[in-house]
Amino acid sequence: MDWDEAMGKKPAAPKYDVMSVADLEERITELQAEIETIRQVIAKKQAARGTAADFFKR
Repeated sequence: MDWDEAMGKKPAAPKYDVMSVADLEERITELQAEIETIRQVIAKKQAARGTAADFFKR
């Protein structure tokens, strides 16, 4: 299996209707942590892009 094929498959969406309130709140916490991780990755990539742009301007 190629990387592109693996990335094309999305996991099945959770069945939120059958989850308890506690489970839903835990899911929200997990998603917020993942969002923060993604924001950090974006910031690093933007910083690296800025550094590269500055290098090639000289």
